[in-house]
Amino acid sequence: MAIVQDWLVSRGGAEQVLQCFHELYPEAPIYVLVHDEDKAPEWARGLDVRTSYIQRWPGGKDHYRLLLSFMPKAWEALDLTEYDLVLSSCSSCCKGVLTRPDAVHVCYCHSPIRYVWDLYYDYFEGSSAIKRAFMPHMIHKVRMWDFQAAQRVDRFVANSDYVGKRIAKFYRRESTTIYPGIRIPERPVSEERDDYYFALSRFVGYKRIDLAIEACNKLGRKLIVAGSGGEEEEKLRAMAGPTVEFVGRVSDERLQDYYSHAKAFLFPGIEDFGLTPLEAMAGGAPVLAYGEGGALETVVDGETGMFFHEQSAEALASCIEEFERCGFSAAACRARAEQFSREKFKREIAAFCDAALAETGGE
Repeated sequence: MAIVQDWLVSRGGAEQVLQCFHELYPEAPIYVLVHDEDKAPEWARGLDVRTSYIQRWPGGKDHYRLLLSFMPKAWEALDLTEYDLVLSSCSSCCKGVLTRPDAVHVCYCHSPIRYVWDLYYDYFEGSSAIKRAFMPHMIHKVRMWDFQAAQRVDRFVANSDYVGKRIAKFYRRESTTIYPGIRIPERPVSEERDDYYFALSRFVGYKRIDLAIEACNKLGRKLIVAGSGGEEEEKLRAMAGPTVEFVGRVSDERLQDYYSHAKAFLFPGIEDFGLTPLEAMAGGAPVLAYGEGGALETVVDGETGMFFHEQSAEALASCIEEFERCGFSAAACRARAEQFSREKFKREIAAFCDAALAETGGE
């Protein structure tokens, strides 16, 4: 079998899913569009990672996101005919790999391509005049290819019911939801919390970290923001008031410390699933989340967090004030997170792949 992922150049939720796939199938080679060993997770070093020809292009592994129109041909150029089972982890174009007619392709879909489908107009409005001149024609072609590529997949797995609905809408395909898993910390949770809120994210627009900063500026609440990278980092740092602290990229151990002591975790964006709310709850921190997307499937309103229903700083500030008048249990947060363990995720993925092979006569 082979494992396929869009790219391996960062350390995010998709890479955590990929790690689980690798632990399940350690002998399987990993195919990616581009690979940057310096930016990829440490666990991936020394593995059999195979890249597309875009890796060899000048600037390919650094500017791959600008090469969307070239991705379809790059994926179709990879020869996967020796494999009986291909397991892809996809939020972009890797679902379009070509497999043998008798092979099984299971696609674990994090999302249909967001800037091609549901977020196209947001990206279009935020682009320069030059990009807007080219985008409609280019995206139209990619959209047609992406739909065709989705028809090559034998079985779709969605990372949430929210994504499953978009798979049905854009690809006209059925899917099975299997939630990603997180590592459950060994350290016990404490009901004693420090006086700060916490946020963790790449600094890109749809994450809406600006709302967390604005709300805490307005209320004078301490906010610690972890993460780095993205086109909005400079803007976010500039808008931060005296109670907002940026700590950059942090180690796993330090991250657990932040989760374990935060008053609550702020999650103002719309995510397809979102591992960070689960990680926060595993550390005993309630989650204050915008009430749309994957958070609705993980956070229990009034028990492990609260939702606000207008994506604005004012609504988040009101949610924070209401949260501070209520009581939440760190133990209840941990108990909820334990329902989304990595071990459960790997069992369900392995069983799904086995069943898909059995249905087609494979072993």
